[in-house]
Parts: sequence; structure tokens; C-alpha cells
Amino acid sequence: MSFFLGIDLGTTYFKAGIFDETGKLFGLGRYPVKKNTAGGNICELDVEVFWKTLNLSIRKAIKEADISPKQIRALSYSSQANSFILLDEFDNPLTSLILWSDERVVGESVRLKEFLLGEDFLYKTGLGISPGRHSLIAKVNWFQSQQPHVWKKVRHIMSISDYLVFILTGNRISDMSTSSMTGLLNVQEGQWWRDALDTFHIDEKQLSTLFNVGIQMGNLSERGTRLIGLSAGALIFSGGLDHHMVAIGAGIPYSGNISESTGTVLACVNCQNEYKPRAGVNIARGLDDSHYFQMAFASNGATALDWYRSNYAPELSVPALLAMAEKVPPGCEGVVAKPSANEYEGLKGFTGINGDHMHAHFVRAILESTSLSLGELINYLDRSHTRAIIPSGGGARSRLWLQIKADMLNRTFLLPESGELACKGAAMLCMVGMSCFKA
Repeated sequence: MSFFLGIDLGTTYFKAGIFDETGKLFGLGRYPVKKNTAGGNICELDVEVFWKTLNLSIRKAIKEADISPKQIRALSYSSQANSFILLDEFDNPLTSLILWSDERVVGESVRLKEFLLGEDFLYKTGLGISPGRHSLIAKVNWFQSQQPHVWKKVRHIMSISDYLVFILTGNRISDMSTSSMTGLLNVQEGQWWRDALDTFHIDEKQLSTLFNVGIQMGNLSERGTRLIGLSAGALIFSGGLDHHMVAIGAGIPYSGNISESTGTVLACVNCQNEYKPRAGVNIARGLDDSHYFQMAFASNGATALDWYRSNYAPELSVPALLAMAEKVPPGCEGVVAKPSANEYEGLKGFTGINGDHMHAHFVRAILESTSLSLGELINYLDRSHTRAIIPSGGGARSRLWLQIKADMLNRTFLLPESGELACKGAAMLCMVGMSCFKA
């Protein structure tokens, strides 16, 4: 029997899922990402830690699946947006992997503001949610102005998934799904946008060659074998942005439904066969040149729940807090959580608090807040209110959270058999690429 590996390069965890030719999950490895957050505004991942975390995830998945590494015929990935690394002329890292959540950039530069206001920006990039200070282009601009001694040595700018593929195969390849979030891509033409490159003083030679998702990118090299523990020669296929891979894993390109992910951020994705850029939605290439992903997202995700537990109930686990919240009625007896309650000082992100309210009330208030934000995103993509929702991410593991979403939004939520849809979507690209079944 042949198996396929889907890697999810998540912000909080790296995951490795091993699937058979029918899409059944046989083994899952999951390890936390130990980030460097020195100074409070930096968020980086050391290269050695990156490979160690990935290796541990894959080894655990193989052990759980009880298979030989030689049985894994191909692999693909689910990537982060706007996480990248800078390399010199000898392909040595000039930086650690700089993650999207890094906050070294304060405010927006004049150059970025003018670029975003350009009349061609929305049509060319498909980004109805404009890149901000967390974006790759904002941080490239920062290096150019704040660390010119580093920037002058830069020969290659690679997303986290570009870097993965380069080290594993030796090929400089970038998928158009992940690259769509940079603001440097002409989405319809499938090429790097010359005006954007000129604006940010980026040479196209510093970027990787663009391909659609699901394209064979090469074979695993001997170096790749040593790093991740698979057999040399295994095929590697281009993956894409994590939320797009979730949509593929949920079957969205064919069902016409909507996928939602409640993780570090909230995100919803559907698919369409026309390129129609508009405010509030980001558009990227789909499975071929005539299909597109539509994505809406917001910051009001599961972060607030983790924040509340860490700061106000460290002795309790998240599952324990969710169990307590089941006993609280809708409306939380007056407690209301503002979107991203964790961004306020203390408990100022909540209103209606009195002395009788306990952990359970605050937790349920967070669940209701994220549900309302999710409803707004879904409405961006489906004003007809007719499509079913396929959930994923940490929020999909809580039946209470799913029920709150379904009740508050009056929507049908279909729980998938496998909760690891990002890994599954990546593995499915391998299956299609190797003709296990047709797209």
C-alpha cells in the first residue's frame, strides 16, 4: 500500500499527517513550534529548530501509522502567509525564519501606503484585505531602511514553504497560493508583478519561479532525506496557503460549500470560476488557471481563549474550561467579549461583568464573540445563506464551539471525518498528482 504525507507548517504547531490512497488518516505527528520572541516584538524561528520540529512531527506520524518511511511515495505542504527567510549568494541564511506575526515594523511606511492606494493594486493582486505591517513587503522595506548591511547581501527571498522545497529538492519554486498573500503577485497572469517589485526594490531574480498548486516540484534529495527521515526519491508536489489547503481537504472546490478555520486567526474560503476582486476578500489561483480561491479572515480567533487560560486560569486546561462553559446559557448571563479581547488591558475586553461571573462565563463569551466574527466572514462569501460550512482548526475539536456557531449563525456545519484538513488537502494534491484519482 502507498501512503502520502501532508505537512502543515502552522504558527503554533507543525503537523504531519500520513494518508492512504482513499484519504484515510493513518498517522499524525504534532509538535509545538518554539519561537524566538526576544524583545516582545520579534517572532522568529531558528532554522535548526524548524528542521528538528518538522523531523519530530514526521517521525511521530510514521510511528503512529506503523509503516516504513519507504512506503511514503510523495509529500506536499500547507504553508503560512508572509513568513519568510533571507539568503545570501551562497544560500546561507542571513536571518532566521521571520514569521508573519513578527511585529518589528511599527506603522506603515510611506512607500507601503502609496502602493496600497494605487489604482491597480486590488485588480492585480486580488487582495481586498490589504497587506499591513505583518506582511512580507513591510518587513522587506524594514530591512532596506533599518538593516541595509543585511539587505545588500540578500540574493534570495523565500517564503517558509519556498525554503522547505528548496532545501528538500534544490529547486527554487514558489506556489501561487502562498505567494498570493505577498502583494507582489499578478494573480491573473500568474507572474510576479513588475510594478510591485520596482516599488519595493526587489529584483525578480531574488524570488522563486512560480507554479500552480499540485505541480510536481522535484524529488527528495539525499540532504532532504537526512533532514526529514524519508527515503530519497520521494516526490514533492507544490502545496499552498494553509487555509486554501483546508478548503481542498474539505472538498470545497467540488462541493461549493465553505470551509472555516478557527485557529490563531479566523478564516473562511470558497471557490469560484471568475476573477472578481473586491474589498474584504483575498483572491488566489485555485487548482488550475480558471479557478480561484476566495478568502476572508479576521484576527478574532482562538488566541483569546488561549490568552484567557494562560492569564486567568493557568491551573486549568482548555478542554476543562470548555466543559465548564457548557453549563452557561447563551448570552453568558450578561458577559460580552469584544473581538480579540486579548488585545485589551486586563479584562477590559469584556463588558457586563459582575461578581457572580466565573471562568465559564468569560470562556463562553469568547466562543460567542468568535462565532459572530465568523458569521461576518461567511457573509462576505455567501450572501445567499445557502451553503454548508466545513469546520477545521482547534475550534473544530470542540462540539460546544461548533454548536454555538451553528445556533448563532443559523447555518449547517458538517463535521469532517478527519479534523486535520490542512494536512489532508496537501496529501490529496499528491494523490491527484500521482493519478490515484482524478481532480
